[in-house]
Amino acid sequence: MSKIAVGIDIGATYTKYGLIDPKGKVILSDKIETSQDPDIDIYLQNIHKAITDAFDSQSDAVELIGIGIGAPNANYYKGNIENAPNLVWKGIVPFVELMKNYFDVPILLTNDANAAAIGEMTYGAAEGMDDFVVITMGTGLGSGIVSNGEVVYGYTGFAGEIGHTTVNYNGRYCGCGRRGCLETYVSATGIKRTVYKLVADFLDDSELRGISFDNLSTKMITTAAQRGDKIAIEAFKYTGRILGIKLCETIVHTNPEAIFLSGGLSKAGELIFEPVRTHLEAQVMPRFKGRTKILPSGLEGQYAAILGAASLIWNRNIKENSVDD
Repeated sequence: MSKIAVGIDIGATYTKYGLIDPKGKVILSDKIETSQDPDIDIYLQNIHKAITDAFDSQSDAVELIGIGIGAPNANYYKGNIENAPNLVWKGIVPFVELMKNYFDVPILLTNDANAAAIGEMTYGAAEGMDDFVVITMGTGLGSGIVSNGEVVYGYTGFAGEIGHTTVNYNGRYCGCGRRGCLETYVSATGIKRTVYKLVADFLDDSELRGISFDNLSTKMITTAAQRGDKIAIEAFKYTGRILGIKLCETIVHTNPEAIFLSGGLSKAGELIFEPVRTHLEAQVMPRFKGRTKILPSGLEGQYAAILGAASLIWNRNIKENSVDD
């Protein structure tokens, strides 16, 4: 009988899930809408049915050995989702405790960026690395820090919020309630805000002019930059400069072997990687120059989140020597 872990990635709009074997092979993946009903039991019923149906669809005998979950504002120590601004369930939600009413297996919950870091270490480009950082650039900016082979959770379970370090104390308003956080500049939303600033500052023609903020996407900005659009190119230069300079602080704090950039914004390739590397090397403390690689994620994009979540279970079981390869 094949042993399978389930990986779940909870987003504001959709929840992705998949059946993952010990080698990181995705046996099945799908998604459901993340419930917009404040009654979390409705969501739990939906995800329980989805996972049950997924196992029932398998022709070979499979055994569920655990569920790993990546979610915003997740507390690994307590198994809670705490005051997640983009989810309908408000306050402190004892998510793992509630999930155990539906599944009698080990269930682990962590911040989605921490799950990405564990996935990178287990199945991605960080295999064999003990010290690295993963930066996830989606709607916001998340980060997972691995030191001496372990995710850094900190005292209360919320370490590694690089997205909420400050770029400008009087800068852009952030969803966390503060101003000038890194994620307001470096994220899908952040680069859109930059484009709108540059549209106002520059007089050059641009295919991005006339596109509403809600309709603008990082893919549009990337495509425009690849066509030579000045505003789009300047938006990536500005974004990469800010990220490169801020990552100098991360390097001083953690001395990582590599920093992996993942998420939608990283798909722009050298448009974002080149200015990050240039400004990081120009600004980093001399003893760290040339010592930290800036790399793309080694996880397959569409499966990265669920692989990261499932790796919580496989990583746990490998350490306990409870599952044979």
